Amino acid sequence: MPLTIHPSSAKGMGQEFRLTLRLALPLVLAEIGWMSMGIVDTIMVGRLPNSAVAIGATGLGQSLYHSVAIFGGGLLLGLDTFVSHAYGREDLGDARRSLVNGLFIAFLLTPILMLVVSFWPTLMQRFGISLELVEPMRPFLRALNWGTPPLLGYFTVRRYLQAVNVVRPITFALISANAVNAIGNWALIYGHLGFPAMGITGSGWSTCLARIYMALGLVITLAYIEAKRTLPGWRAAIRVDLGRVVGLLRLGAPAATQILLEISAFAGATALCAKLGPVPLSGHEIALNCAAFTFMVPFGISSAAAVRVGQQLGRGDCLAARRAGWSAIALGCGFMACAGLVFVSFPRYIARLFSPDPTVIRVGATLLLVAAAFQLFDGLQTVATGALRGTGDTQTPMLANLVAYWFIGLPLSYFLCFRLGWGAIGIWIGLCIGLMLIGTALLIAWHKRLPLI
Repeated sequence: MPLTIHPSSAKGMGQEFRLTLRLALPLVLAEIGWMSMGIVDTIMVGRLPNSAVAIGATGLGQSLYHSVAIFGGGLLLGLDTFVSHAYGREDLGDARRSLVNGLFIAFLLTPILMLVVSFWPTLMQRFGISLELVEPMRPFLRALNWGTPPLLGYFTVRRYLQAVNVVRPITFALISANAVNAIGNWALIYGHLGFPAMGITGSGWSTCLARIYMALGLVITLAYIEAKRTLPGWRAAIRVDLGRVVGLLRLGAPAATQILLEISAFAGATALCAKLGPVPLSGHEIALNCAAFTFMVPFGISSAAAVRVGQQLGRGDCLAARRAGWSAIALGCGFMACAGLVFVSFPRYIARLFSPDPTVIRVGATLLLVAAAFQLFDGLQTVATGALRGTGDTQTPMLANLVAYWFIGLPLSYFLCFRLGWGAIGIWIGLCIGLMLIGTALLIAWHKRLPLI
């Protein structure tokens, strides 16, 4: 029997594309703004005298720090489900209670995460990373670590705002924070505006200041938005509800673990590349920055998918929830297919933006070709993860990342790099295969989830 699409169904999908895109676009711009900070940091330290060491030390520090900090932010992802469901059923008081308890979780997490980060340089030295990279990374990481409190506050308030469809201030905060970061880099790395030249450590302090700015911007937005609401005040919402805390962590812990497994897989790949020396590590950082930059687009769409699916389920409209998920997946995959074509077409031009060193450019351009191969699957797995989170399923993505990265991808990376002697490209081929497996598994999981919702 030929497949037929009912006109009302096609109309519904078209409307869902528009609604998803309207919510996703500001979030995508926000995620690009988030990633741009790291790229600007890499480009600006890459102009220091020893480009390979500066890029390598900064990139290694950022990878290790983000493995910890983003795990903390991941524990707050349960807010996507709790707040979007409450907003969908028009229970804003319940949404506020989730925010308050999310802030409580962030407050408890902050000192723990900062302590863990402080041990990273010593662990890297024991792992066998050369002092040439570890010593400049140490003060850079210390400066970056002081940005943890505002970063977790930003994560919490942001998840609440986007789940109640307040997204443009998030975009503004991150884009303007890039200006703060760029000026801070210029002043603190090279010694302008009366500041001493601090090298890559100045980049860490600049990022810290930008995160304080972002957090303050969203807190002011929250106060302004809530002051305009006609509902009763916050007095009833400001209390710690251990049941709510447990509920948020029950959803957030698998999501955080999934993010940790993914980020730490790339951090592990970074550590493996660091064992090869500054030049392979610099080429790896160039490709990783570019892949992470394009990843931010489906990551923003993923947040929109979680919110749209959650809101529709809160209203009891399962058909609309399905359409929201599929429309987001289509948008994410379409963009990443285009990104892959750009990587294939202009690898050397892209690599040259980061470093003038011909050897670093050659390694970076080669790895960008491998990154192009997994772009589509990276977009697929990212958006499908958000759609599943909107239904309350955070365990499936966690298990997919555990198996594909840690049981298959990274062991294969190590084998190809060190046993077969393929170097950095062997590490990236292992990561590529892991991403392909995750994307395929989560697409099947979302398809099978549909009858259940």
